[in-house]
Amino acid sequence: MGDAVGRMLASAAGIAISPMALIATVLLLATPRGRANATAFAAGWTAALTAVAAVVVAFGSWLAGGIAAPDWSWWFELAVGALLLLLGGRQWWDRPREGRVHGPPAWMRTVDRSTPARSAALGAALLATDPKNLLLAVAAAVAIGTGGAPVPGKAGAAALLVLIGSLGSLLPLAVHFRGGDRAPRRLEEWKAWAATHNTAILLTLLLTLGTTHLGTALSGLTT
Repeated sequence: MGDAVGRMLASAAGIAISPMALIATVLLLATPRGRANATAFAAGWTAALTAVAAVVVAFGSWLAGGIAAPDWSWWFELAVGALLLLLGGRQWWDRPREGRVHGPPAWMRTVDRSTPARSAALGAALLATDPKNLLLAVAAAVAIGTGGAPVPGKAGAAALLVLIGSLGSLLPLAVHFRGGDRAPRRLEEWKAWAATHNTAILLTLLLTLGTTHLGTALSGLTT
């Protein structure tokens, strides 16, 4: 289990550091059915990540055929690293520039009309349709599935992946429920910071994780 956890931790942390998850949770908490909407969003995100992890871990284990870290898993990780770097390049190219106005995403314009069902669907969509989140989730699950650990160990590593990857929505909820009177102000500060530095956060994350995956893959292929 230790090897599987070690290879997936960086990807899981990359999913957790998702400014959109934090921003969406704080915005939903301010809607008329705030607690229900934000909780449903976190549930949708967690359910989508659980589904991706379960399917990919099972499929990766089957493809590995009992062989720990087969060669194809390193080639896959190499491809993940290259794709993350390409996403980083696109993030740089699309960065806000003087004189260019970027409107908010479509879901932000309708957040005031959110219901728990729509919030859950939004959480699942932001996890499953965002290239960065989906790529990292699949990469982490492949690392677990091909890690050579027994089934209980893989299940534990997958559960840890889901827990860490869901922190972007779970932490704001925890602050809201347990933070007392200062919670709304603190969450607004978090949201403002995440929105202001969204491009820099994602660019740094993509370049760092892309380089990390490339280095891990090259090390695995040459040993």
